[in-house]
Amino acid sequence: MLASKILAKEQKQATMIEKTILGNGLTVITEQMNHVRSASVGIWVRSGSRHESEELNGISHFIEHTLFKGTGRRNARQIAVESDAIGGNVDAFTSREVASYYVKVLDEHLPRAFDLLSDIVTGPLFENEELDRERNVVLEEIKMVEDTPDDFVHEVFVANFWPEHPLGRSILGTPETLSTFDHDRVESYFKDVYGPSNLVVTGAGNLEHAAFVDMVSTHMGTMSMGGAGRLANAPAYQPRRKAINKDLEQAHLIIGARCPSALSEDRYSVNVLNVILGGGMSSRLFQKIREERGLAYSVHSGINSYSDAGYLSVYAAASPEHIEEVIHLTVEEFGKLKSEETCEQEVQRAKDQLKVSVMLGLESTSARMSNLARQEIFFGRQFTLDEILNRIGSVTAQDVQRLACDVFLEDQLAITALGSLAESSLDGITLER
Repeated sequence: MLASKILAKEQKQATMIEKTILGNGLTVITEQMNHVRSASVGIWVRSGSRHESEELNGISHFIEHTLFKGTGRRNARQIAVESDAIGGNVDAFTSREVASYYVKVLDEHLPRAFDLLSDIVTGPLFENEELDRERNVVLEEIKMVEDTPDDFVHEVFVANFWPEHPLGRSILGTPETLSTFDHDRVESYFKDVYGPSNLVVTGAGNLEHAAFVDMVSTHMGTMSMGGAGRLANAPAYQPRRKAINKDLEQAHLIIGARCPSALSEDRYSVNVLNVILGGGMSSRLFQKIREERGLAYSVHSGINSYSDAGYLSVYAAASPEHIEEVIHLTVEEFGKLKSEETCEQEVQRAKDQLKVSVMLGLESTSARMSNLARQEIFFGRQFTLDEILNRIGSVTAQDVQRLACDVFLEDQLAITALGSLAESSLDGITLER
């Protein structure tokens, strides 16, 4: 076993982060938090929907669903009953770059919880009867997204922003690809991806590293080698405009532009920029579009970033007749951030807001467990809280303006709108100031 240790003191609570790599390549990381009585554990996969071929689009998410439908030791009902019995909620998610299976329980129930969690991830049966049943569930999930305008408009935006690239495809897949996911295809993909070198096990809470490693080794240490990371190429973006006519009371709008990736040295600066633009009630867009003009109930900006790409987007829901005005007001704020250096007070307020968000976001054992995994998968190292806060604190007004000039290029803005709109409704809108 290879082991490393990081010691950190945060918020007057002693925490200890330790890492061990088992002989079969499985990475195990823990953060010991003696002041709590809970523990969270997750099994993370270094693969998501962006690593799928077009004909396999949606298979990572489908596997996430079907792992709960029976193993060699437990059927689907037994998995559900045992999850409830330990007082935890065994759950999972699939994103574009990772998948995760996790549970939070009282520390005394951790061995039992991990026995269940590891069985789900290492021993699925993928019986065709269960696959057919779960295929219908995922089809209903796809319909639910299509019936939820604020979700659907984001799906359409991404598909047009990164066309012909896995990052632009739906994590859920399509009815056509789902219809091909039989036992042989699902099991083959699972065996190719779910190998120990492609997995990270993280735990946080009232636990001890050596005992945790022994527990993981007992359940997963005999997994055969395999599961090499999948190659992924960076996407090329397109500043497309897309209007979709749908009978809705409001029109749902996305304006987006490429921004630094999750691994970029500019990731802290672009997050400060995002807070200033549309990250809260005091943000420029909220104040201008909602408070001053009363054009929208919901308006905000956000960042979606991945290992080699990212985009910053503004979302607003407004009456169709107000969409053009909302677009112009948004682009006007982009221009101000480019041409005028943001005052120090506004930058400091944004940095403080971001720091609070980071600190509050790491208060629970489940958040700490997730943070361990993400930092290992994307950076191969652990950043201390002080290090992150110092990096946020070092962002300057000049950094914010430089990023605004890089991100908000009028001829590179992509726009998607959904509602009672003509398909040509965005074509005549000029974005130059």
